Amino acid sequence: MLHVLLVIHLLIAIGLVGVILLQRSEGGALGIGGGGGVMTGRAAGNLLTRTTAILATGFFVTSLALALIANSRSQPSSIMDTAPAPTAPAAPAAPTAPLSR
Repeated sequence: MLHVLLVIHLLIAIGLVGVILLQRSEGGALGIGGGGGVMTGRAAGNLLTRTTAILATGFFVTSLALALIANSRSQPSSIMDTAPAPTAPAAPAAPTAPLSR
């Protein structure tokens, strides 16, 4: 589920960047973007605005879903939250023969 949601999130992000770049520039302070743009007319502007809003909503929803999934999968971050692991008693050491030279 996590991988599917992550792929959908990335596709929405790429689509959002593309739709934003297609929109007509309003500012002329730097002298760029004064032309008609790729799509002109009121209907095209409404379509791009609506598409941007839909993709932005999808981006926020998938971001929240990914955050909730990551939070539910996380391990306790404090050593005090974990139970101590049971340890086996140590085996007695076997006697060793003295080394002769």
